[in-house]
Amino acid sequence: MGRSAMAVPVMLLLLCTMRRPALGITDGLLPNGNFERGPLPTQLRGTRVLGSSAIPSWQTSGFVEYIPSGHKQGDMLLVVPVGAYAVRLGNEASIRTRLPGAALRRGARYSLTFSAARTCAQAEQLNVSASGQSGLLAMQTMYSSNGWDSYAWAFVAAAGDNSDGDVEVAIHNPGVADDPACGPVIDSVAIKTLTPPRRTNRNLVKNGDFEEGPYIIPGTKWGGVLIPSMVVADEHSPLPGWMVESLKAVRYIDGGGDGSGGGGGFAVPRGRRAVELVAGKESAVAQVVRTVPGRRYALSFTVGDAGNACAGKLAVEARAGREATTVAYESAGDGGATKRAVLPFRAAAARTRIVFFSSFYSTRSDDRSSLCGPVIDDVAVVSVRAKRR
Repeated sequence: MGRSAMAVPVMLLLLCTMRRPALGITDGLLPNGNFERGPLPTQLRGTRVLGSSAIPSWQTSGFVEYIPSGHKQGDMLLVVPVGAYAVRLGNEASIRTRLPGAALRRGARYSLTFSAARTCAQAEQLNVSASGQSGLLAMQTMYSSNGWDSYAWAFVAAAGDNSDGDVEVAIHNPGVADDPACGPVIDSVAIKTLTPPRRTNRNLVKNGDFEEGPYIIPGTKWGGVLIPSMVVADEHSPLPGWMVESLKAVRYIDGGGDGSGGGGGFAVPRGRRAVELVAGKESAVAQVVRTVPGRRYALSFTVGDAGNACAGKLAVEARAGREATTVAYESAGDGGATKRAVLPFRAAAARTRIVFFSSFYSTRSDDRSSLCGPVIDDVAVVSVRAKRR
């Protein structure tokens, strides 16, 4: 083989290697997603940001503040959950960043995770948008006592927003408060590529072990990430396969720690991830499974606690079509025990909805201001053949 013939595959290999970073996006914080790189002193008037490009890697509009940890506003002390800085969005203010179109696969699903805290307004909302899709996340309920929570939202990559094919990610405060500075504080904006699991012959439930879900920010005191309420379509869910058909959110948690939170500090019945039902009957997850009318099935699942001092009487209510059951669970709050439950049912239609929610509200025994609840994991629906006589 001549040198010219040998050079062709070598050049192709080099080109593929050079292009590989553009084939996918790295899971984790967006560029300057923790806002630790801030404006120059000349680009600040007190805490207010001057100029739309003052925060590296971000574009701002409206009344945006750059908040150092420990900043006081009147009698209120603003705390930054991770690192030293965060941003606050006033009335109609927004922050935007661009993701390179070459790093996103068209038609692929991505989830955004960010931390947010409410300040002086009571009924705050945030509008999150990307790739021509948007979602309004309610922040009326604070699930942790320090006022901070992490939220997740998902989108499907479509055409780019400009000639370069880049996709714009935006977080906007649509609220109008008496004080333009009474807006939510934002920190730790991250992304994750989602790989939606498929149904199998062994389990009709997709993502029944909850192992596929949004990025969970490490180092946060509250741990986990909230899947927002009223996610009524699977294709828009940051928890593939599942919908949140309730007024309140559910918490997506990861294991591997002592139950104190902080990303990897919860007790999980099986595997690495699970769902905590944190708001009683107002906190529910659901999925529609394919069934054959008249055929018998069994819905099985595991109930436990997150090891986060959620002690006392807990209960999970499960429904499959017309059938329902309640599984009581006496929690010591240490994540040390689990309970397996089975709900037999006969399918009445070609689609059967399965739903899980907590029977009542619970708070942590060591922090009565932080909501908690039972954990569900390892959900399965299988066909049950009738026994021959």
